[in-house]
Amino acid sequence: LFAGKSYAIFALLFGFTFYIQSNNQKKQGKDFGYRFLWRLVLLAAFATLNAAFFPAGDVLLLFVIVGLVLFFTRNWSDKAILITSIIFLLQPVEWYHYIASLINPAHQLPDLKVGEMYAEVAEYTQAGNFWDFIWGNVTLGQKASLLWAVNAGRFFQTAGLFLLGFYIGRKQLFVTTEKNLHFWIKILIISAISFAPLYALKELIMQNSAFDMWQKLAFTFVLVASFVLLYQREKFSKAVSNLRFYGKMSLTNYISQSIMGALIYFPIGLYLAPYCGYTLSLLIGFCMFLLQVKFCKWWLSKHKQGPLEHIWHKWTWMGTNK
Repeated sequence: LFAGKSYAIFALLFGFTFYIQSNNQKKQGKDFGYRFLWRLVLLAAFATLNAAFFPAGDVLLLFVIVGLVLFFTRNWSDKAILITSIIFLLQPVEWYHYIASLINPAHQLPDLKVGEMYAEVAEYTQAGNFWDFIWGNVTLGQKASLLWAVNAGRFFQTAGLFLLGFYIGRKQLFVTTEKNLHFWIKILIISAISFAPLYALKELIMQNSAFDMWQKLAFTFVLVASFVLLYQREKFSKAVSNLRFYGKMSLTNYISQSIMGALIYFPIGLYLAPYCGYTLSLLIGFCMFLLQVKFCKWWLSKHKQGPLEHIWHKWTWMGTNK
């Protein structure tokens, strides 16, 4: 239900957040671009912390690298941003490799040795040495994660989602208006109708990862549009109101989940992985989520931002009075 979609929503909102920050600075006659580059450097440090506990699975460093596309396009027109986003989301590289494989059956994706890297990651993870685990994750693990993203088409898809989130912000599509609600209804219908055939094509043509990403993207917009529309209903908005506390501390929650997960599942901690199937793992994750929500509510009752958000904000605006 959420695999490949949560990451996409995360990427979409990354671009949307860039719009909010850059627009706030633009109102003051300032260019947020270079401050954003420094913010990406800081995010690389948080990515390293997260990667230390998340073997070959960190996405933040990918965001740091792909985030440069927002810097270079920040002054483009809305139309140019939308067109570029669509081009990225069409997965041109994946289509090149797929067509090349039809012309020449011997054609394959470049062998980046990702499988061998993941095998080595599994080896030191299972060994249970804490410092080998940390060092391996921030070196080999990050390399494996980035190279996997290259072969999986994540670089282009992430860039497209960043720009799409930026475009949504510029066009104020999350603002509640009758026109926007009609827009999200159309998005929901188109995405829901598109999902089934794209999923079928993905199953039929497994060599082409573009179909896999497209069907996940379609379902991502089913989730996003559904949430936007349901949020207009008072009962639903009240039921999910606590999510705003969680969202305000998203970086803290994301990294703390990696740390807690490592201590629960891997040999450096309780090593419960061999004893937890999908159902039990889901329950553990849900309980962890509820505990984080309670912690966020408590923390934000005493502080303006989460601990890591405060550090990121303070260091982003070094040399200013923000």
